Amino acid sequence: MPKLDIIHNSVKNALIKDGWLITDDPYIIQYRRIMLYADLGAERPIAAERNGQKLVVEVKSFIGASKIQDLKEALGQYDIYRYLLEETAPDRKLYIAVSKVAYNTFFTQDVTQLILNRHQLPIIVVDLETEEIMQWIN
Repeated sequence: MPKLDIIHNSVKNALIKDGWLITDDPYIIQYRRIMLYADLGAERPIAAERNGQKLVVEVKSFIGASKIQDLKEALGQYDIYRYLLEETAPDRKLYIAVSKVAYNTFFTQDVTQLILNRHQLPIIVVDLETEEIMQWIN
């Protein structure tokens, strides 16, 4: 299994605080003989269910030397996971989770906004200090 991102536990705790039940850590995406590992699978408990929502969350810290390279890798990984989830678990929505700091310093830049708007990347923004979800971007 791949190494956990450094913000993995903070994102997991933020989802739990927001009422999500973590069902998979990691979430295994299996398509024929290929197995990939997304970071988390989550569902809303029945009592708090909102249209039976189920998520797969890929956690990204964006702390590499090149944020654009981090974004390229995240977008490629997102596309692969999304295509496989459409075949194996079409009821799950895929999100990329990032820290509030990464979002405020990198994701708000013009070039990043252009790419994200064209790609329509669903994002969960997490405050790592309070371990709370600050924003859902669909």
